[in-house]
Amino acid sequence: MTDSPEQEYDPGDVAVIGMSLRAPGARTKEQFWDVLVHGRETVSFLAKEDIHVDETLIHNPSYVRACGVLDTYDRFDPSVFGISDRMAAAMTPENRLYLESAWESLEDGGYDPDRLTAEIGMYGANNPQTAALYSSPPDRASVGPEAIEASLAWSPDSMTSNALYYMGLTGEAVTVAAVCAGFHYAVHLACQSLLLGQSDMAIAGGAMVRLPHPRGHLWEENRILSKDGHCRPFDANGTGSALSSGVVTLLLKPLGRAVADRDHVYAVVRGSAVNNNGVSAMAYGLAQPERLSACIAAAMEVGGVSPDTVSMYEANGLGLPVTDELEVHAATMAFGKRTATASIGGVKGNVGHGGVVSGGFGAVKAALALYHRTLPATINLTEVNQDLDFPSTPFVPQIEGAAWEPEAGIRRAGITSLGGGGYNAHLVLEEPPAPAGRAPEEAGRPRLATLSAMDDDALARQRTRLREWLEARPELRLDDVCFTLNLGRKVMGRRWAAVVRSREELIAALSDDARGPVASTAAAPRTDPGSFSRADGGIVPSGQDAPALTDLAAAWVTGQQVDFDALHRDGTGRRAPLPAYPFQPRRFWRTDW
Repeated sequence: MTDSPEQEYDPGDVAVIGMSLRAPGARTKEQFWDVLVHGRETVSFLAKEDIHVDETLIHNPSYVRACGVLDTYDRFDPSVFGISDRMAAAMTPENRLYLESAWESLEDGGYDPDRLTAEIGMYGANNPQTAALYSSPPDRASVGPEAIEASLAWSPDSMTSNALYYMGLTGEAVTVAAVCAGFHYAVHLACQSLLLGQSDMAIAGGAMVRLPHPRGHLWEENRILSKDGHCRPFDANGTGSALSSGVVTLLLKPLGRAVADRDHVYAVVRGSAVNNNGVSAMAYGLAQPERLSACIAAAMEVGGVSPDTVSMYEANGLGLPVTDELEVHAATMAFGKRTATASIGGVKGNVGHGGVVSGGFGAVKAALALYHRTLPATINLTEVNQDLDFPSTPFVPQIEGAAWEPEAGIRRAGITSLGGGGYNAHLVLEEPPAPAGRAPEEAGRPRLATLSAMDDDALARQRTRLREWLEARPELRLDDVCFTLNLGRKVMGRRWAAVVRSREELIAALSDDARGPVASTAAAPRTDPGSFSRADGGIVPSGQDAPALTDLAAAWVTGQQVDFDALHRDGTGRRAPLPAYPFQPRRFWRTDW
């Protein structure tokens, strides 16, 4: 494990510096991790009146009323992006979810889109069927002059280009069609672009909304959908998985650059590989062991990773014995004939099968497992399928949660994703490098903390979220928090600022009954704009003492532009994960034009 940012990093390593997730039962990656470590299943079992399908289908004896429900599938906050309500309704749910998730990933990484001049690659997978089920395509002849714009809002192809446009970014935009392996393919392409120097940073992910939503499924013998709605990875009684929806995006950057830029790193992508079974498939849509094995081995080879150093394998894990057996056989061939050294698990037991985003659920699980050094349990695994013959494989089912203490001395995870039509994909993730040692934070030094939002209600919710976040994370340094808030958030119309000397003062200032050196847009002291020095980036602070920062806060909250780079030139702050913008979503839905 790397000990210092001055060290040279492998030029093929890519850092995961931001993440966003919405899954059944989890609005954030933090809630998702809580679901995993506490072994909860978030697939819902629906009442008939809640299911949006044909009545005759519901009464079919093979209909299973289980679904991984995404509670924000039909909701969106267009105001943040300058999108009209009419256009918001025209956008497919996957376009909207991906856009908000991409924004959250960028914020989680500590970057303000308005300050970025870099090339940002945008890669995403979605389900083309969703657009057709959401609404018939717009007819250019009858819709009129807005037809092209409406078509782009509706089209699955424009999901990534829409995200670039509405976030005010430039770079590559690639929307991927690779069925259920789509997330992995998006990450693979993003890493290639970064390593070729085509992009400076990249956002990669996938969005899936199964329509009608919520809905169950029809069970068929030996198909991938579960007979009782539960997914049981590697279990002798498994009958498949339930359908679910979600969105996941990752913010990626070459590791050496990320360390130099003082980024927060969750995990490192050491290698990725994709292939297709083609004509060699045993049956169209089933894994072909030799081809999947070659894909897994290629991802490790690309990253220079020895299989005996990979101690977590996050499987595709459909919970159907025949598919689980094919996958375990393929992974065993790729890892080699060693025994009982790698944990094997499957997240579909928790959240169901998310289609193009299912690999994203597995990747975030692995990244957070690396970050927290913890192996979550695979739930619904009560009777291990003996045909998998785990004792003769490198894998041990992770039946209970455990601290992750690898024999190899470094934590690495492999994540497999499979797609119907023969798509295979594999990622190898590694734990983040140990940060360089830092001098203790200068006690009692005044610092400026800033927040902004579209309106006062959102600003109040931001204050509450940040206060609760800081109370729950005493390890966060004040200089990192202020650095991230000042440089890593888009500046909006309603503003709040506080000059504080400690975390405790900031927490107090964020509370509703705050007293002290706090300025807000509604009640800020007037300042003379001509009294400040200016640079290209805006007002330059006259000093680092409390009176100078208080004047700067008052100027900023009343609409002045501040050169926050000048405020942080001492280099002490690093980007830290903080709560993302509190979107205020409203329902947008349409069935015709």
